[in-house]
Parts: sequence; C-alpha cells; structure tokens
Amino acid sequence: MAYAVIKTGGKQYRVQQGDKIDVEKLDAEVDSELTFDVLLVGEGESVKIGAPTVAGASVTAKVVEQFRGKKGVAFKFKRRKGFHKTKGFRRHLTKLEITAVGV
Repeated sequence: MAYAVIKTGGKQYRVQQGDKIDVEKLDAEVDSELTFDVLLVGEGESVKIGAPTVAGASVTAKVVEQFRGKKGVAFKFKRRKGFHKTKGFRRHLTKLEITAVGV
C-alpha cells in the first residue's frame, strides 16, 4: 500500500489511505475535501523524494471534525525564589481521514 509524507501546521505526517490523523486547526468545513502537496511518496521498495514536493503526487483528505485537544499545562518555576506559574491550554485541532494517496 502506498504511503506519503505531507506537511501541515509546521509538522510532517506519514499517511496511508484510510488513516485518521489530528492536525493543527485548518480553516475548512466538516465533510469538505482538502488536497495536500506530497514531500515523499513510497510503495514497497520504491521511494520518490520531492525537491521540495513530488511532481504529480497529491493526498486527498476529508475533514471529519473540528475539536479541541486534551488539556495541557505550561508550568514555570524558578528555584529558591518562590516563583511558580501554572497556565493551562487546549489546542484547536482538526481530524482528517485520508481518502486517497495519488502518485
């Protein structure tokens, strides 16, 4: 089965058809289709590396949902100073389902 490496939200993801991935929030409606440029595509032993993208290759994904991730904590602490600060956050994410990896 073919796989590809795509870049979105400053991160790279290795995807195959049928995968569901959580990425940084994308400005897209639920049930809409998105197309990504491909940095690398491979199938079995053959691998094509783009410079910067592979010509003619694309990955199509369907937006499943927009949601906020689980709670994270940013904690600052300076020893011996009595200083500590806690701040919580939740990232805004988009769940994608990969529908096609085109070579």
